[in-house]
Amino acid sequence: MTELIINGGRRLSGSVRIGGAKNAAVAIIPAALLGNGESVIENLPGITDVHVYADILKTLGAVIRWEGSTLHIAPNGFAAYQAPYELVKRLRASYYLWGVLLAKFGRAEVALPGGDDIGLRLVDQHLKGFRALGAEVQQEHGLVILKARELVGTSIYLDVTSVGATVNIMLAATLASGTTILENAAKEPHIVDLANFLNSMGARIQGAGTDTIKIKGVRQLRGTTYSIIPDSIEAATYLLAGIATGGSVTVENVIPKHLEPVCAKIREVGAEVIEGEESLQVIARGRPQAVNIKTLPYPGFPTDAHPPFASVLSRAEGISVIHETVHDSRFAYAKELVRMGANIRVDGRMAIMEGMPTLSGTEVKAVDLRAGASLIVAGLIAEGETRLRGVEHVDRGYERVEEKLRTLGAEVNRVAG
Repeated sequence: MTELIINGGRRLSGSVRIGGAKNAAVAIIPAALLGNGESVIENLPGITDVHVYADILKTLGAVIRWEGSTLHIAPNGFAAYQAPYELVKRLRASYYLWGVLLAKFGRAEVALPGGDDIGLRLVDQHLKGFRALGAEVQQEHGLVILKARELVGTSIYLDVTSVGATVNIMLAATLASGTTILENAAKEPHIVDLANFLNSMGARIQGAGTDTIKIKGVRQLRGTTYSIIPDSIEAATYLLAGIATGGSVTVENVIPKHLEPVCAKIREVGAEVIEGEESLQVIARGRPQAVNIKTLPYPGFPTDAHPPFASVLSRAEGISVIHETVHDSRFAYAKELVRMGANIRVDGRMAIMEGMPTLSGTEVKAVDLRAGASLIVAGLIAEGETRLRGVEHVDRGYERVEEKLRTLGAEVNRVAG
């Protein structure tokens, strides 16, 4: 069993380069199957989710070739509409195959997704969209079966703002006949990135980044070359590690605008934020001050940044309140922070934290990706040694995390148990 061994209490300082966005990558990689020629996707992060998705495409019949952080995807004559369960179950974003295969073949048989267990993440809005476009939808023994003689553009209103449903409807509607108008759409940066990627393939998508997206269907798409956006959550995690340890950290290769809600809260805790054209620097000014956080869809405070920010607040002066509105089981990290000496009480989707002067290293376990990020930041704060199990969750979204932390002065090592 692989563990991260963290010897805490070190002030982090220096700069770290941020990789490509996980959430953009897992939407854009399957979207490449919609083209009639090879697509080249650049700036991909070297994380588990990306490599699992590449393996899924290979099993479907696509030709895959890696060159460093660049992935070549040639759909060629692939005609498989069934994805292997043993890979699908490892990846939450595997449900994007529904929209891709339905658009490409008028048929898809893909199991309900796996990945982190952070709540129900119902797929009813995905299926509602497919039905509106003209697909028949069945669910049997954990399998989603989609069939359509023809997908026809229509107006679709999402009952709740859903990133996954927005992506899937965009994918399916791209090759539909007519125009689809998607209202109450998600506005996250990776939605915009996917739209830009599809448009570079010849799609006709307008309004991505607003709550109304218009997709004019086209007959076919071509291959393209595209570089995905940087990962704002990876960037946020390193910035938060910097202020948690009383240090000064710069993240490079970022889009500062994507981090505005996080930086606003960093300033509230008393740290300084210096913005560059493609960089952000945080400088801690003493012990963090307590703040209240409420997660919201973009451009609100991102749910994925909530757990590592909680570790910052575990040593803040005063009482902080965290209100999680996006996922119903996001507080899985809380009991592990308590084991480290944090004073946190969870009530439903709300947590109240009274900051402590420091934490104590111990053995903890990550049960999902962002909980892992929270516990890494906590381990960097803590006195003594922290042994983090469940590193496979961290590897789903953070590339070479121990190496990047060591460049900032942390003492972190990966060991095989």
